[in-house]
Amino acid sequence: MAYVITEKCLGEQYGDCAQVCPVNCIYPGDYKGEVFMVIDPDVCIDCGACLPACPIDAIVPDVAESPEWAAINAELTGQFKDNPAISPRPAGDPPRKPGNTLVH
Repeated sequence: MAYVITEKCLGEQYGDCAQVCPVNCIYPGDYKGEVFMVIDPDVCIDCGACLPACPIDAIVPDVAESPEWAAINAELTGQFKDNPAISPRPAGDPPRKPGNTLVH
């Protein structure tokens, strides 16, 4: 079971999750005209390092918690995999989308 990045990341792309991933399985890209990140389900080792790193709780620890977004992560992995890494946004940078709040 891989961790899953959900719709909360769409348009946000903080990037902190990718910085802490020990197997580099989190990739940035564009989904429906907005920045987004995905977790490669074939590479994810379920270590959980990404979960507390996300400042807006956009990651869930189980495919069953968000099967729709799990499918989107898996589908986009091939397209995003070779994209260059991004730099994380500054600490405390407010969310761009209404309804998202910083949790850390």
